[in-house]
Amino acid sequence: MPERLTPRQILDRLVGFPTVSRDTNAPLIDWVEQYLHAHGVATARHIKPDEPIKHALWAHAGPKTEGGVVLSGHTDVVPVEGQAWSSDPFTVTERDGRLFGRGTADMKGFDALAIWALVEAQHRGVVRPLQLALSYDEEIGCAGAAPLIADAGAQFPKARDVIVGEPTMLKAVTGHKGGVNWQVHVHGYEVHSSVLYQGVSAIHEAARLIQWANDMNAAQMAAKPGPVAALFDPPYTNLHIGKIAGGTAHNITARDCSFVFDIRVVPGESLDDWRARFHAEVARIEAGMKAVRPEARIEAVEAFSLPPFAPEPGGSAEALVRVLTGDNGQSCVSYGTEASHFQAAGYSAVVCGPGDIAQAHKQDEFITVAQFQAGQAMLDRLLNLLAQQP
Repeated sequence: MPERLTPRQILDRLVGFPTVSRDTNAPLIDWVEQYLHAHGVATARHIKPDEPIKHALWAHAGPKTEGGVVLSGHTDVVPVEGQAWSSDPFTVTERDGRLFGRGTADMKGFDALAIWALVEAQHRGVVRPLQLALSYDEEIGCAGAAPLIADAGAQFPKARDVIVGEPTMLKAVTGHKGGVNWQVHVHGYEVHSSVLYQGVSAIHEAARLIQWANDMNAAQMAAKPGPVAALFDPPYTNLHIGKIAGGTAHNITARDCSFVFDIRVVPGESLDDWRARFHAEVARIEAGMKAVRPEARIEAVEAFSLPPFAPEPGGSAEALVRVLTGDNGQSCVSYGTEASHFQAAGYSAVVCGPGDIAQAHKQDEFITVAQFQAGQAMLDRLLNLLAQQP
């Protein structure tokens, strides 16, 4: 009989794999797949087509029927460079009731509990199936969930409910903003600044687009939010530029200016509508540039997009988690998760997991032992329900 590891033993293994998003996560997926296979759990692997060092896994325990529950987590973590850790970030270290290590909160703590639960479901027996979805590239735009759902997830009977285990202190999060992001490169035309009108300053033209973002934010802030938008902080779609670079010298019109342009979109508003507004403003500014120098232009390359995650009236996943946790509060967040990809694929979804999002990405990241144990208790209650429900 193969060894059945405890959640803590699984967590130790998972954190030991340095799965920073820029690097491979294949060794972690190899280990998880081998461990699940040893316990008779069926799996399907998805490999990122254009970056085959990135792997994802879907697994299924219980009867081969539809209507089960998916436990969803991501395997990638953010870098540790530049952070002054008190202990090895890729070794779980327990101090003062806390489990320190990169990913313990975000979100290998939940991953470990989900793997434990799947093996338990296989051994205890469930009448409603339990599935596991482990993705890549969540930390760089939630890019790995949609292809995992379409590829590996499609190889098993479709579940009904998805619990995305991001750290919420085991509160039910029922909605979050979506987002779209562009890498913007404004190409100007250099002349001496004393004859500015003969050239095109990439910095000045970039400023027009940035000012448009300011104007949109002011208009959004002044408008009365709808009932769904009112659940968020802030209760509107917001536009943001967080980093900018450009210019040659103080007395030369800038040839180049580059920045990242983000829009975080509330549920009920369309990513496509905001895309259209952005591209219309880019085209308007670019036309003025070309009127001075035809070779001037604006290049805007979409880097990622994430649909909003909307609260589901009467959602079955939300109802399930409220039974498991006893939480009856209303929680929506402005950061993004993979829940919106599951919702877009026809699942009922909710975000709920142990740990505090405030610890994510920080040096000395941790999950408390109490939260980790509470997460195990929640999934143990789930196993009991799945053993009883047809």
